Parts: sequence; C-alpha cells; structure tokens
Amino acid sequence: MPSCRFLPIALRALRGFRRHRRGSAAVEFALVAPIFIALLFAIIEVALVFFAGQLLETGTQDAARVFLTQTNPALAEDFKKLVCNRVDMLLSCATLRVDVQSFAPGAAIDIKNPIVNGSLVDSFVYQLPPHLNSNYTVVVRTFYQWPLFVTKLGFNLSNVGEGTRLLAATAALRPQ
Repeated sequence: MPSCRFLPIALRALRGFRRHRRGSAAVEFALVAPIFIALLFAIIEVALVFFAGQLLETGTQDAARVFLTQTNPALAEDFKKLVCNRVDMLLSCATLRVDVQSFAPGAAIDIKNPIVNGSLVDSFVYQLPPHLNSNYTVVVRTFYQWPLFVTKLGFNLSNVGEGTRLLAATAALRPQ
C-alpha cells in the first residue's frame, strides 16, 4: 500500500492551497471582467442608438416645421441641409436619407416600410403638395444607417444587413 502513504501528504497540500488567498482576486477578476466589459459596451451602444434616434427625431420635427412654414417650396437638397444642420453633431449627412410624400385631403396615407428582406430599399421620393397652403398632409421621414460595434457578443440590434441599425424619424404635418 504505497499509495496510502501519499494520501495524507496530498490532503495537506490541498488544505494549504485552499488557505492561500493571494491571487484569488486577480483570478476572479479575470473570470468576471470580460463579461462585465462586454455588458458595459452593450449598454453604452444601446444608449448611443437611443440618443442618435432621438436626435434624428427632433431634427426631423424641427426641420419639417421650418420647411413647411416657408412660402416658397424648398428643394430636396435644401430640406436635407435643414435636417443635417440639426443632427450633424452625431450623424453623418452623407448617409442620411429623406423621404417626403404628400397626400390629398381624405386620402389614405400609405407609407411603405423601407426594409425589405433585411435590406434597405432606396425608394425614397420628394413629393410636395401642389400648393404649400393646401390641406394636403405631408409626411416627412428621415432614415440613417447607424453602425453597430457590439454585435459579435450575442447582443445584436441590427435590422439592416449585418452590423447596421436603421434609425427612422417621421413627422406628419398639414401646412396652413
């Protein structure tokens, strides 16, 4: 029974190992830190997506209000510039899309979803009412493709392609 002699020695070594706590905090941190950092980045990314969406919504509302109170109808580039002046602190104007449609009084408002089969369909129009002081309903929509970074960790907000979230803002107004 030579193996029985080594059992007490092994048990003493295990007890001694259990008593030493010098590196336990570092080991615990090494186990928890990647999960914590991934969660922290995911929270920051969600906050940025919501902030950018709110910025786009506010910029669209303000630009549509200014645009529709003018006496002369503006060009599509002018309206896009109005929106860009309000959102350029966080969003790039190069990838901003604008869709303006007008609907006759009493007509059904039919707005198509720009996402078809997981990709953005670029069918945006710029259609003003015949007269800006008419009773037409003008629906102004702006879209921005927000790049996502924390998508490989099992948390994916993308709805357009891989790693991109389409932010949308809509304003429905009736010029007076």
